[in-house]
Amino acid sequence: MIARSRQVALALTALLAAGAACQARGHDKPDPPARSGHPAPSADTARGFTLVASGDVLPHSSIIDRARFDAGGDGYDFRPMLSGVEPVVSRADLALCHMETVYGANGDYTGYPAFKSPPEVAQGLAATGYDSCSTASNHSLDDGAEGIRRTLDALDRQGVRHAGTARTEDEARTVTVLRAGAAKVAHLSYTYDTNGYPLPAGQPWAVDIIDENRILSDARAARTAGADVVVVSVHWGTEWQDAPDDRQLALARSLTAARTGDRPDIDLILGTHAHIPQAYEKVNGTWVIYGMGDQIAGEMFNHEGAQDPRGNQSTIGRFTFAAPEKPGGRWEVKKAEFIPQLFDIDAGRVVNLNRAIAEGAELTGVRDRIRDVVLSRGAAQDGLTMGE
Repeated sequence: MIARSRQVALALTALLAAGAACQARGHDKPDPPARSGHPAPSADTARGFTLVASGDVLPHSSIIDRARFDAGGDGYDFRPMLSGVEPVVSRADLALCHMETVYGANGDYTGYPAFKSPPEVAQGLAATGYDSCSTASNHSLDDGAEGIRRTLDALDRQGVRHAGTARTEDEARTVTVLRAGAAKVAHLSYTYDTNGYPLPAGQPWAVDIIDENRILSDARAARTAGADVVVVSVHWGTEWQDAPDDRQLALARSLTAARTGDRPDIDLILGTHAHIPQAYEKVNGTWVIYGMGDQIAGEMFNHEGAQDPRGNQSTIGRFTFAAPEKPGGRWEVKKAEFIPQLFDIDAGRVVNLNRAIAEGAELTGVRDRIRDVVLSRGAAQDGLTMGE
């Protein structure tokens, strides 16, 4: 459990209580997404958009218990957990999450090692303002094809789009395309493995597995179909390692180097899986987040069996895209930011660290450690800044 002074705990309690009030309003999410809380494009902003992305949602048993407590013992409520980041998420034109686990049913919910989460997680994500979630992960087959079906059904009911797993072959072949201001954004999602679980019989398309040629083929198909921006979510890397591993670095170089004509095939890469924040880097002119860390997770233990507070630290990436000057040109990232976060186990809440520090919480050391990792591959020289 992460140590807290009484002063810090009181400051966080006040901050989180204020954030919880934001959950009172709902979100109407038609297809394509257009929900309250997202600013309507104006004459000044219609040509550009802001995208935010966050890390792994990984509900351990303690997280499930907390959601039941927050619901007053009647069902499960994940909205309070995310209330601290709702202002950042809901104000973006497009918000992406990573739903690492599948959903169970009728109270059959489990944490590690084979996860089955309450479907109310989807309600919490929608209320916070997320438009789409990547769903390809090493836990995608923890409950077989039925787990995938229940998860995507629940996300659909809440108007949250998804990419990376599929219920049918047609769905697997259909690119997830989202509206962000005047832009069409394709969201693709892949995982390195499924923890040894085989793909369901007759359903080789159920989970998208990382394959460089497949990713590029999908990205090019999305572009041909009219996507202005192609975003790829990848579940990859070495757990508990601050630095991206050689496979991450090699794949990032290859994917960002691929071009069709004078445009890159991929415009943004979002990494998950390592459990801890990893670096941001501009590779071949394209931003790559090697690892955003766990946005929601219970008490985390590293490979040595020691409780590791890094497992409850993460970032939100925020990228402001500008439209090309000429039709058919690249939508360029004009502003790149990261926002450091902490999942406070005691409070059961995601905390925006900069906001918490401004409110008096003594978390500067945690914030600065995340900052140093994020900037460890020279991202500051390419314009990455820490946002509020």
